[in-house]
Amino acid sequence: MNDTTSPSATPTKPRKAADKSARTRAREFALQALYQHLVGRHATIDIDTFTRDLAGFHKADSAHYDALLHGCVEQATVLDTLITPLLDRPLTEISPIERGVLWIGVYEFQHCPDVPWRVVINECVELAKSFGGTDGHKYVNGVLNRLAALLRPAEVAASPSTERKAPKKTA
Repeated sequence: MNDTTSPSATPTKPRKAADKSARTRAREFALQALYQHLVGRHATIDIDTFTRDLAGFHKADSAHYDALLHGCVEQATVLDTLITPLLDRPLTEISPIERGVLWIGVYEFQHCPDVPWRVVINECVELAKSFGGTDGHKYVNGVLNRLAALLRPAEVAASPSTERKAPKKTA
């Protein structure tokens, strides 16, 4: 493989299906299931059965999918309570895709300490880009960045800043 065809040579292109990790796939299937929950109000067991029959599910991390789907549905009120103060509009005006992505992000912040906070945000932004509205990923990124500081303060504080600081002026 030469440099022009390596995945790192084209970071702005969407990942190919073969390049996706089992956890990334689990998040995608969980988001689809959460969308059914939010829009259709179907029973979780029915959504779960339907989702597991979708093409490609066997390549997903089913344990992570289970944790995300069932955890987000069971803790929906808690997740919404954490998200709502950071929104610039009522929760009912957030699209079901962005809401599901935010649920996944908050759930992972709280229950998946093995997933670094920046990875949680990146995965959620990618979900929003793939399934959400035109600029939904920007909204998700902003909300999750603020939630990361609240839910994982030590981890965020220990991370090197991505912002460039202006050099200090000397007298």
